[in-house]
Amino acid sequence: MTKTFVLAIDQGTTSSRAIVFDHGGRIVSTGQMEHTQILPQAGWVEHDAQEIWRNVRHVVDQALDAAGIGASSLAGVGITNQRETTVVWNRLTGVPVCNAIVWQDTRTAEMAAELGGADGQDRYKDRVGLPLTTYFSGPKVAWILTHVPGARRAAEAGDLLFGNMDAWLIWNLTGGARGGVHVTDVTNASRTMLMDLHTLGWDPAIAADMGVPLSMLPQIRSSSEIYGEITGLDRLAGVPIAGDLGDQQAATFGQACFTPGSAKNTYGTGCFLLMNTGERAVSSKNGLLTTVCYRLGDARPVYALEGSIAIAGALVQWLRDNFGLIGSAAEIEPLARSVEDNGGVFVVPAFSGLFAPYWRTDARGAIVGLTRFANRGHLARAVLEAAAYQTREVVDAMEADSGVRLTELKVDGGMVANDMLMQFQADQLGVPVVRPMVAETTALGAAYAAGIAIGYWDGIGDVTANWAEAKRWNPAADESRRARDYRLWKKAVARTLGWVDDDVTG
Repeated sequence: MTKTFVLAIDQGTTSSRAIVFDHGGRIVSTGQMEHTQILPQAGWVEHDAQEIWRNVRHVVDQALDAAGIGASSLAGVGITNQRETTVVWNRLTGVPVCNAIVWQDTRTAEMAAELGGADGQDRYKDRVGLPLTTYFSGPKVAWILTHVPGARRAAEAGDLLFGNMDAWLIWNLTGGARGGVHVTDVTNASRTMLMDLHTLGWDPAIAADMGVPLSMLPQIRSSSEIYGEITGLDRLAGVPIAGDLGDQQAATFGQACFTPGSAKNTYGTGCFLLMNTGERAVSSKNGLLTTVCYRLGDARPVYALEGSIAIAGALVQWLRDNFGLIGSAAEIEPLARSVEDNGGVFVVPAFSGLFAPYWRTDARGAIVGLTRFANRGHLARAVLEAAAYQTREVVDAMEADSGVRLTELKVDGGMVANDMLMQFQADQLGVPVVRPMVAETTALGAAYAAGIAIGYWDGIGDVTANWAEAKRWNPAADESRRARDYRLWKKAVARTLGWVDDDVTG
């Protein structure tokens, strides 16, 4: 049978998905399954990596069954994943030594501060492009080796492996303990704090500072090449795994942001805005991250500036699950539209501190501006507006760092179905916001990376040709009102800072 399709496995923060794409970049079928969010104590967020591996196998079955195809119809498989979430497992048994520590987790705050010492958060920034915070994988590995009984001894004996979710899945898909390939790509490696951005290799000195044996680390490869054939999943036996991108870089690739200055924002659990800076790694002076955007085979790497926002769609989920004010995420827009504005209410979702551009682990969430006038509709509207305000803060920082004025913002992720939010975002930014025809750009980017590696697509030109606009929101807000609202948002953010201290932890 002709190799007609490409499969993408999208392992996200709240669910795992498998999506079959055709040559036009159109979705043929989908499988999806949520996994458990484990919250052992305040500030701790974990996942069961074995549950995720089981779910990935299940959603692959769902997608293949829905399309009515098997391995013989697939040209290749691409992987994309929640990035900094950290798995450490035994190479002999395939069993993780503990639950995966999720990117939102804050337990490494004290460890990160100790590593920074007198140099503070920027101790390694010139090499890795990242501040020392709880967000990244390296300190999470160090925490596991320090706190899980027997872990350090096993690591020093060479028995333990580390990876973000991409490495964990590729290892299992290619055989696991029976010869699985232990690799990651440059985009995921750039989120560990252990990879030198300029050499694209592991930095032995930083690894030593964190107490992480180099033997644990996966081989760093490009984002688009054949890593191995699948042997650990019968439905995909013999199909090559040929693409690997962290989720936000995959979305950037799927959005065809190939020219320096082009940018996209993904509205998912958090918000992640990336701007392509070409073959130059731009060092941020305004609270952004310097990261690898993608690397195709032996070509030179392409870099990006990133603004990472911890909580966006998760705030809607919080309103649903913790307060019961809505029954489903879709209900928030009509509730928000039941009022003319936010009634003076602002919600700052600093549940795990504030990410870009502040990087303040001492911040905690706040609802400010409450009066007796405020009702459910005002709170719902403030929840949605929080994503737009946080995005504007990142755009301001990005323009300052890059010297490039944003002319439009490509958007994707679950929240882009919300017309009210997208219009408010365009109003706050003062530039058009554009949604593509295929909104599943994260999975699509992984599929493209795999397909390019095996010749299914003919390079980034095919990606650009496939991209199409579905909807555009143009700014329409009064400038004075826009400026006033943003000033009040900044006041609300200031109220969240410094909450965690010697008396208040977690």
